[in-house]
Amino acid sequence: MATTVATHPLFIDGEWVDAPRHDVVRLPYDGSPVGEVPHADASIVDRAVRAAIKGSQAMAALANYERAELLLKIAALLERDREEFAHILSSETGKPIREARVEADRCPQTLIAAAHEARQLHGEVVPMDFAPGGKGRMAITIREPIGVIGSITPFNVPLNLALHKVGPAFAGGNAVVHKPAERTPLSALRLARTLDEAGVPKGAYNVITGDGPELAAAMLSHPDIAMITFTGSVRVGSEVRAKAGLKRVLLELGNNSAVIIEPDGDLKTAIQRTVQGAFSHSGQVCISVQRAFVHRSIVSDFLDGLQEQTAKLRLGHPYEDSTDISSLIDEKAAMRVESWIEEAVAAGAKKLCGGKRRYATIEPAILTDVPADARISCEEIFGPVVAVYPYDDLDEAIARVNNTPYGLQSGIFTNDIQRAFRSARKLQMGGVLINDVPMFRIDHMPYGGAKHSGLGREGPRYALEEMTETKIVCWKV
Repeated sequence: MATTVATHPLFIDGEWVDAPRHDVVRLPYDGSPVGEVPHADASIVDRAVRAAIKGSQAMAALANYERAELLLKIAALLERDREEFAHILSSETGKPIREARVEADRCPQTLIAAAHEARQLHGEVVPMDFAPGGKGRMAITIREPIGVIGSITPFNVPLNLALHKVGPAFAGGNAVVHKPAERTPLSALRLARTLDEAGVPKGAYNVITGDGPELAAAMLSHPDIAMITFTGSVRVGSEVRAKAGLKRVLLELGNNSAVIIEPDGDLKTAIQRTVQGAFSHSGQVCISVQRAFVHRSIVSDFLDGLQEQTAKLRLGHPYEDSTDISSLIDEKAAMRVESWIEEAVAAGAKKLCGGKRRYATIEPAILTDVPADARISCEEIFGPVVAVYPYDDLDEAIARVNNTPYGLQSGIFTNDIQRAFRSARKLQMGGVLINDVPMFRIDHMPYGGAKHSGLGREGPRYALEEMTETKIVCWKV
C-alpha cells in the first residue's frame, strides 16, 4: 500500500497556491516520503515577483521600529514552535534531531540580530565644505531598500540560512522571493505559515518550489528582481554571477576547510573540536573540517585521540535522540563521497577508520598520507571525511592551507598569541578562528569568503548593507 503524505502548497502574495505537478520530499536516511510540494514553473516565478513588488512597497512604508517589532514577533513564534521546526528539519535534511534542534534554536537569534539592525539603520553627515565648492552646503546620506530580493538557499541548513536572507531583507524594507533547495522545501513552506501568522504584509515573502535550475534561471532573468542572494556550490555560484547582469549578487560558496594544530595548543580540545567540526551533519557544512595540519611532534597523539573520539560516535536514525551521525542528503551524495575515499586510497592514502557506506550513510572516515593532488586535498568533499597531514614548520602549514582556490574560514590551535595573530594575517580566508576549528559561526558575525568562496558578507548587519542603497540628500544653506 502506498504511503500517503501531506501536500504543502506554495505561498505567493499571502495565498496558498498549488500547481499541476508535485515533487516528493524524502527522508534521506532511508528514502521514505515525508511530504509533497508543487513543481512550479517560470510563470509562477513571474507571479511571485509581481506579488513581491507590492510586498516591497508595503515593507518600505514601515518605520524602522515597525520592521524590528515584526522580526521580533517572528522570532517569538519560531521559539514557540521550535520542536515542530526541528522535526521538519530532521525529516527533510536527514540531520540528527539533536542537530536539528540546534539549528532551530539559532533561528530566533538570527532574527533578533536583524531586528537590532533595523532599529539602527542610518546614514551619515557628509562634510560638504571639505572642498571649496561645497561651502554653504550640507548633506546627509540615507539607506533605502532596493526592492525585490531573490533568495536561493541550500539543503544543509535550510531554515537558518533562509533567515539570514529574509531577516536582513525585511530589516531593510525589501520583499523576498525564496527558492529553497529541491530536497529541503518543507521548512521554507512552514516558515511561510509563521510569517503569515506574524502579520508580514502580503507579497513580502513568497516561496516557490520545483526544479532548481529552471526556477533560478527565471529569477536571474526577471527584470524586477534587484538582487540574488545565493548559498551553494562554486559551480552554480559562478553561473549565478555570470547571468545576473546588473543585479546585485551575494554569494556564499564552498570551501576546503583546514585547521592547523601547533604543539603548544590544547590537544584535547583540538581533538574534540576536530571530531565535531568534521563529522557534524555528516560533514555537510561548507566550513566542516576537511584538512587537519598537525605538527609532526604531536601527530601520533592527535591521530590516536581522533580515532578514539570518532569511535564513540553513534550512527543511527535521525529521529533518535542518541544519534550522532545519520545520512547525507541522498544516496548519490554518499556514493560520491565513497568514490573520493576509494580514489584517495588507490593513490596511496591510508584509511584509519570509517568510509563504509550503507544507502546514504557514510561512516566517519579519517585518512592520512593523502596525496596533494587527490580530490580530498583539493576540492570540497561535503561528507564525513577528514584528512590529517603532518608538518614541520608553521609557515609551511600556512602555505599548504592557502594552496586552494577556496578561502572561507580556517582555524589554528596555539597558545602563542604572536604566532596566532601572525597566522591570522597570513591565512587567505574570510575568517580565522584562533583556538577553534573553522566550523564556528555566531549568527551576527560577518561571514563570507575570499577567493572562490564567495562575494560579500552575511550576518544581518553586513547583509543589510548589501540589501540597501545609499542616497545622498544635499541642500544649500
